[in-house]
Formats: sequence, structure tokens, C-alpha cells
Amino acid sequence: MLDLVSELDASGNLVYVSPSHFKVLGYPVEVMKKMMFIDFVHPDDMRGIRHALKNMLITGEPATRHLRCRHAEGHYIWTETLGNPIIQDGKVTGVILSSRDITERIQLERELHYLSVHDSLTNLYNRPYFEEEMTRLDATGVNPVGVMTFDLDGLKLVNDTLGVEAGDRLLIKSAQILQNCFKTEIVARIGGDEFAVLLPYMDKGSLEDISASIQEKITEFNNSHPQLPLSLSIGMAVREDPAISLRDTFKEADDYMNRIKLHRSRSAKSAVVYTLLKALEARDFITEGHGERMQDLVVLLGRGLGLADSVLTTLQLLAQFHDIGKVGVPDRILFKEDKLTPEEHLEMQRHSEIGQRIALASPELSPLADLILKHHEWWNGQGYPLGLSGEDIPLECRVLALADAYDAMTNDRPYRKAMSSEEAKAEILRCSGTQFEPRLASLFLELFEK
Repeated sequence: MLDLVSELDASGNLVYVSPSHFKVLGYPVEVMKKMMFIDFVHPDDMRGIRHALKNMLITGEPATRHLRCRHAEGHYIWTETLGNPIIQDGKVTGVILSSRDITERIQLERELHYLSVHDSLTNLYNRPYFEEEMTRLDATGVNPVGVMTFDLDGLKLVNDTLGVEAGDRLLIKSAQILQNCFKTEIVARIGGDEFAVLLPYMDKGSLEDISASIQEKITEFNNSHPQLPLSLSIGMAVREDPAISLRDTFKEADDYMNRIKLHRSRSAKSAVVYTLLKALEARDFITEGHGERMQDLVVLLGRGLGLADSVLTTLQLLAQFHDIGKVGVPDRILFKEDKLTPEEHLEMQRHSEIGQRIALASPELSPLADLILKHHEWWNGQGYPLGLSGEDIPLECRVLALADAYDAMTNDRPYRKAMSSEEAKAEILRCSGTQFEPRLASLFLELFEK
């Protein structure tokens, strides 16, 4: 690192400039000798520099300052400058300045400070900074102060089904909408799915207007991005009595938001579930017509067992929705043409658990949740995810297993061509007693023969 050495006389004129100035600042030495401080020091730093020089000339004490110097090309670099007075016969006759470029250090310090007060995903302020601002506003006596809180509805369901990347996209979009609606106010991400805003000098009516504006922007986003709906529960409160702390006002807003969320959480989850169903339909070219064929097969076997109409209806719904958890499986696995690796196979198996979580979030599908979870269990206990065996596996799942296997074998997959019906029936007979219940497998094959 090059040191920049220069000498000033008692009037502040440059009488010596080291050649290193040219390498760092781009000015030839001859040019710099004709320049004054005002010619290359940033205007905002001039007052501090003049004060420091004046103080050195009076006291004879050294001083250090950080200042910005203009490069010959027009941009500024930060320098750390140490001034040592030259003393002759007890008088200060000049100053030796020793400087070095600290631009990178200043930038790093600023970046670290930015990271210390901002959320890395959304670039909003973080919770510690938000709480500091509440304390600061309390100390200044600003009044009234509005507080708004926001919760991203259904984020856990999105994370569990479509993955954290999809949830992050919703968080980022929520942050962008809030930033667009609040220009100068403190907007912060205060939790995984929570945001908050401090609004000095705002009354309840202003907060309600802002809330309506936010809802409008959310509607606009959802209309143009129907593939994944965005929903925010909003709470608000206003501190009108300076004796009340802003933390109490924040809690009031948060409690209000939680009441709103309680009322709307089911509808918000249902909107996400509906979107997931549409997403499954859109990407399910592997199993085109699979759901319809499955319904026919489970009804065939269910009637052969003499099951009640209500159970047949459950079987039809299970046939239609048993694979809904596949919306959470990456396309690179779902559509892979080669054999899955052990790690990919485990990720594919997650679709049973993902499907259960989706079903539990939907009033219409919740009765199917347990069946969706268990539809890949084997008669001999070698299935997943729970390793159930025998009659511990629900009857509906045992029926579905036969229909699902037969349809899978007799239709093309990315990794193999379809078998003939005779080959598929032979495979079912071979797996009777291991994958399939023997009694159901025999009945299934018998019904096919008829």
C-alpha cells in the first residue's frame, strides 16, 4: 500500500508532493503543487480539514482524519490522513501529511454495517434495527405513531410443498410491495413470515388508506401471477398517548393481525391448495389421464369387494388426488429419463408426506390426508413412509396400490415403455404377498379375466 506524503506551509500551500500521488490520485506532481485543498478534497470534508489544520497550527498536536480526495478521472477515494506539525523555534511552520488509500476498507465497513441492520433476503431492515427505531422514537417524543404488522399467509405450506425457493419469491415480492407503499418509513422483516412498519405522525385513517392500497397491489400481482397467490394479513395500531410505549403499540397491532389471520387462514390456505392442484394438472403430462383411469380401476375393485357407495366415493377422490404431493418434487426428478439415484428416490418418496400436508390445509381434502400419506405402504412392511404392513394399511390404500401399479405399468414413463396388460398382470401376481395383499391381488386379476 502506497503512502502519500505531502508538506504544507503555514498558509496551507502545498510545498512538497510525493510521486505516489500520481499513482493513487492520477495527478502529475507539477499539477498538484499548483492545487489547493479545495481543488481535490470533497466539499463535505473541507470544514473538518480546515478545523484540524487550524488546531494543529495553534496547538502543535498531530491529528488524524478520514477524507475523500477526488481522482483526476472524477471519482473520489477515501484516505486516512495523519498530520504532523513542523515546529521550528517553538512555532508551527508547516504540516507533514501522510495519507493512504482506505477506500476498500470504508466500503467493507459500510457493507458490514448494511448487513448488520438489513435482512439479507428482502433488503428490508431487520428486527434489531426495527426495535432500535422504536426505542429512538419513544425517546424523541414523536406523537402520534402508527404501527402496521404483516404476516405472509400460507408460507409454511408453500415451503413444504413447492420448496423454500418458491416461499422466498413470495417473501421478496411482499417486501417489494411494502417498499413501494412506504417510501421513507422504517419497513422491516421481523420474522420468518412477518413484516412491520413504523409510521410517525400517522393516524388510524391514514393507516386504513395504506392498508387498502397494499391490498390493491396484492390483487394486481395475483391477477398477473395466478400460478402462486400472495396473501398478507394486516394489523395496525396508533400510539396517541406519549405515556404508552411503542412496544405496547406494536403488540396491539400484532394481536389485531393475528385475529385477522385466524379468520382468513383457512381461505388463504385453500387458495394455495387450489393453485397447487392447478400446478399438478399443468405439469402432469407423465400421467395424462392417470386420475381418470385410476378412478375406474378402484371402483371396479371396490365393487368387487362389495364396498359401500361412500367408500367408493372416497376411493375415487383418493385416485384423483393421491399424487398431489408431486407438486413438491423437482422436475429434474419427476421427469428424469434415467434410473433415480438413491438420494433422488428418497426425494421422490417425500411426495406422500407433502401430499398429506397439502390435504390437511384444505377442508375439502383433509379427510384424505391420512390415506394420501399411506398410499405407498406395502403388504410386507417394505413400503414408505411409515413401514406399515398387513391390515395396518388402510383398505383404501391397499386397493389403490393395485390400481396405481397396474396403470403405471401399462402406460409409458420417461424411463421405460409401457408393458402389455398380460405382463402387468403377471407382475401383480409375482408381487402378491409382498407389495400387494394376496386376497385383493387375486380378486383384481379375477375381475380382469371377467
